[in-house]
Amino acid sequence: MQRNMIKLLMPALLLMSFNLMAEGNVDKGQSLSGTCAACHGMDGNSVNPIWPSLAGQHEAYLGRQIKLFRDGQRENAMMAPMVASLSDQDVADLAAYFAAQKLKLKAANPDSVELGRKIYQGGDKERNIPACMSCHGPTGQGNPLSGYPVLANQHAAYTVIQLKAYKTGKSMVDKDDVNGQIMADVARYMTEEEIDAVASYVQGLKAAQ
Repeated sequence: MQRNMIKLLMPALLLMSFNLMAEGNVDKGQSLSGTCAACHGMDGNSVNPIWPSLAGQHEAYLGRQIKLFRDGQRENAMMAPMVASLSDQDVADLAAYFAAQKLKLKAANPDSVELGRKIYQGGDKERNIPACMSCHGPTGQGNPLSGYPVLANQHAAYTVIQLKAYKTGKSMVDKDDVNGQIMADVARYMTEEEIDAVASYVQGLKAAQ
């Protein structure tokens, strides 16, 4: 009952928290982005596929994730020291900068497109796997008000890492992380083949497909 109530209130709570965020400045964010460039690229397009591209991601989502790393609620040995000294305004500026950048287009593995599309668009009702697009949209653009990130053109390798972490429960922030719980409930029933196929499929999604 309590979890259902939290799910019902989550969009409103997220909208309230986003409205309370400091307004980000793109130019100031660019001046701060040098420390991010080694992993995520100067324009937010990472070269190493195990590190996420940040370009074009929802501003509010980026801000929340940076704060989670900074405040120790999301653990990562590489990220923690990079964001430890950031103020809330710094976070807002960085989020605004990377959100304003253009994400480079990528391609899916043609051998796994059919399976990836099947799970992404339709899920599997018999195994309680909902369609990914019900939250992230048919072209992977997510929903900023609900806290659902852009998936389109994200590195498949990074998405695989995240889905496997959700599958084992390692990506949960805390007991009230509703979106994390939703993802954990989805990923736990997916096979490794399905995870690889979905990750590849979203890597190749385009905004106007």
